[in-house]
Amino acid sequence: MSCLYEINRWWRSHVNLWTLYLLFLGQMVSFVLAMGSITSSLVASLGVDAPLTQSSFNYLALALIYGSILLYRRQKLQVSWYWYLLLGFVDVQGNYLGGSKPVLGDFLVIAGTIFFALSNVGEEFCVKKKGRVEVVAMIGVYGFLVSAVELSIVELKSLEAVAWSKDIVFAIAGYTLSMFLFYSLAPFVLKLSGATMFNLSILTADMWAVVFRVFFYHQQVDWLYFLSFAIVAIGLIIYSLTEEGERGSSPAPPDGDSNAEYQVLHENAEVGL
Repeated sequence: MSCLYEINRWWRSHVNLWTLYLLFLGQMVSFVLAMGSITSSLVASLGVDAPLTQSSFNYLALALIYGSILLYRRQKLQVSWYWYLLLGFVDVQGNYLGGSKPVLGDFLVIAGTIFFALSNVGEEFCVKKKGRVEVVAMIGVYGFLVSAVELSIVELKSLEAVAWSKDIVFAIAGYTLSMFLFYSLAPFVLKLSGATMFNLSILTADMWAVVFRVFFYHQQVDWLYFLSFAIVAIGLIIYSLTEEGERGSSPAPPDGDSNAEYQVLHENAEVGL
C-alpha cells in the first residue's frame, strides 16, 4: 500500500493537465496515422500499387482547404517558395520510400526514415517560426506538384492496370481523410512539444493498428504487443516530464525583474551612442 501511495503522490506532483494534453495530442496523431496505415493496406489488398497517387489526393486536399484559408487572409508567404518546395519534396519521399518497392528492403526503410525525419524537423522549424496554416498549405501545394510529377513517371502503368471499383474509391477516400487529419494535427504537436516528442508519439501507431485488427478482423495477437504499448507510453510520460522540467528550470532574472536583461542592453546601447 505504501508503494502505491508513493506512486500516486509522485504522479500528482509531476503530471499536470498540460502534460496530459500533449500526450493526448500525440496519441491522436498516432491514431490517425494508424488509420492511414490500415486504409493503405486495404488499398494494396484490392490490387492497387500506387502510393504516390494515394498521397497526391491528400496533398491536393491540404492545398485546397488550407490554401483557401491563406488566400482569404491575403497574407504574403513568410518563407521563400523554394524552401517549401524542398520541404514538399522531402515529405513526398518520406511517404513514398518503405512501401513502394519492398524488394529493395532495408535501404528503402532507412532512406524513408531519413526523409521523414528531415520533413518533421523542417516542418517543426517552419511551424514555430511562421504560421501553421501557411506551412500546411504549402506542403499541400508543393507535395501535390512533386507527387504528380513522380507518379507520371513511375506509376502510370500501374494506374492503367487498375480495375476501379467502389471499394477502391472508398479505401482511397479513407486514406485521404486519415492523412488529412494527420497533417492537420501534426503541426500542433510539433509546435508545442517538438519533433522528438512527435516521433516518440507515433511509435504507438503500430500498436493502434494492432487494436484495429483485434476488434475489426478478430485477429489474435501476442501479449507482447500490449506490453510494448505500455513501455512506449511510460517512455512518453517520462520524456514529456523531463522536457517540462528543463523548460521550467531556466534561471529567473535577478530581483524578479523580467526586463532586467533588456534594460541592461538598452543602457549599454545608450553608452555606445
